[in-house]
Amino acid sequence: MPKVTVHRKAHFNAAHRLYRKDWSDEKNFEVFNKCSNPHFHGHNYELIVSLTGEIDQETGYVFDLGILKNHIKVEIEDAFDHKNLNIEVPEFKDLNPTAENICVVTYKKLRNLLPENLDLEVTLYETPRNFVSYSGE
Repeated sequence: MPKVTVHRKAHFNAAHRLYRKDWSDEKNFEVFNKCSNPHFHGHNYELIVSLTGEIDQETGYVFDLGILKNHIKVEIEDAFDHKNLNIEVPEFKDLNPTAENICVVTYKKLRNLLPENLDLEVTLYETPRNFVSYSGE
């Protein structure tokens, strides 16, 4: 059977501050620059969730994108959109909400809801030119 990759795009807006609680403000600024602003800053995140697997002979789908859309809405958009990630999202209480960490958290939240036979990759755009991908490795 041929393997095909299907993709679903999503979007959310969120604020965050990149910093370590155990570092001084000066050290945080040295490492994270203006992203360590104690008053936070925001991004218009673009998310692409990709599933790779064999085409189901009965449905013609790799996976029903309507179901994937709902998983993304509930687990990611509802949880992250218009939130301060550092303060309002439990996963980032003690985890620096970098694009890398947001991507891994997103992957973990979705991986538990999807069939194991499908490969999952999450790509997160923090800006149009800065983006990260994670596929569970």
